[in-house]
Amino acid sequence: MNQRDTGPDSAAVLERVDSEREGQIEALIDYLRIPSISTDPSYAAEVRRCAVHLRDLMTSIGLESEIVDTDGHPLVYAEHCRAEGKPTVLFYGHYDVQPPDPLDQWRNPPFEPTVEDGRIVARGATDDKGQSLAHVMAVARLLEERGELPVNVKFLIEGEEESSGEAIETYVRGDGASRLACDCVVVSDSSMFARGIPSILYGLKGLLYVEIRVQGPDRDLHSGSFGGAVRNPAQALADLVSGLRDPSSGEILIPGFYDAVRPLEQWERDEFARLPYDEEAYAADLGIGELWGERGYSTYERTWARPTCDVNGIWGGYQGPGAKTIIPAAAGAKVSMRLVPDQDPDEIAEALQRHLQQTCPSGVRCEMQVLGRARPVLVDTGGREAEAAQDALEDVWGRRPVRVREGGSIPIVGTFAEALDVPVLLIGFGLSDDRLHSPNEKFEIENYLQGIRATVRFLDRLGAA
Repeated sequence: MNQRDTGPDSAAVLERVDSEREGQIEALIDYLRIPSISTDPSYAAEVRRCAVHLRDLMTSIGLESEIVDTDGHPLVYAEHCRAEGKPTVLFYGHYDVQPPDPLDQWRNPPFEPTVEDGRIVARGATDDKGQSLAHVMAVARLLEERGELPVNVKFLIEGEEESSGEAIETYVRGDGASRLACDCVVVSDSSMFARGIPSILYGLKGLLYVEIRVQGPDRDLHSGSFGGAVRNPAQALADLVSGLRDPSSGEILIPGFYDAVRPLEQWERDEFARLPYDEEAYAADLGIGELWGERGYSTYERTWARPTCDVNGIWGGYQGPGAKTIIPAAAGAKVSMRLVPDQDPDEIAEALQRHLQQTCPSGVRCEMQVLGRARPVLVDTGGREAEAAQDALEDVWGRRPVRVREGGSIPIVGTFAEALDVPVLLIGFGLSDDRLHSPNEKFEIENYLQGIRATVRFLDRLGAA
């Protein structure tokens, strides 16, 4: 503890965190073994098994826990609300994970967690099983040591963050709204600014995710017999996709795309510029020769606070070994756009649809399907909850957290802010090199334990505020 500490003495609880290190690691490993891939219907039973596993774990540490069935994958709800007159904290997380493909790039099977050089390697290690489990373990240690909590806590853990997110959206805006009443929401599903430098996120990008499909003839055609007479859907798709961005300036070419973009404040540009940054090291870590992006902005400004447009996957024609001379009947691409305040994903979807129809080559049909959307979010970093969080991070890491934005999206954050009308604290324990959504995803064991310690300190500080 340090001289700024105004909360209860957490020493005994933190000693438990240290003494039960191996048990906390094993709890995470057991959790990671379940392949809870929400976007693939063939894994639906495993997703539910993971929800049951989490419910049982939270029940075992003394929480009142249950499965909340939905039209999609289930939610897991738990609470311990016995601290009369004290604030209530709602912890959010997700137990579902991304598909592990490509499997041949994993050093070990993605759902057989391995400990390598002080880190746990498995799908979901940092996104988001490890980070959200840190909250559960902190509550477990507090209850073991004291038999009570300094505040009231609630947990809502979803199983669709990596797919649609529709179930939790419906629940929070509907039946769950009164049950979830709280003084703040805590979300740990992001990265620290850098190793040893904790951070408080105050901005998340929104999302528009679409699939574009170009349809040509009613069957694949022999490219010798029909080449030169029929528009090739794969080529047409390539033309459409390449027309989304200027290859030189990085500007997105969809008419009206930038109309509602809120410019960066000068204080933000100043704070971003003061953060430590090594462009050559950044590029080297990614295995690329140089960085690229929208002209006139720094790397942090582009990734955190400027809208983007990226092709996530593209298909069409023959993909097997050897040659097969065809004009494919159809081709498609999945495209994501990360949006910033005050862009509206519905308006951007309409603008993209118009642009595709206007630029679609003759001889083929172009269709677009929206697969996901989320609004961008800016949150307030003031108030007693945010102060308690910043103090707790400083208690544990020994330095004041920096304020940053994030290029990713957590769709439910905006919903929490609107529907519950409370502050949302975005406190990540991961690192930018944790390879989330990539093969060999990992989570530093020390960051996992630090996350547990920081959560203990946050709850103690908030209880004393």
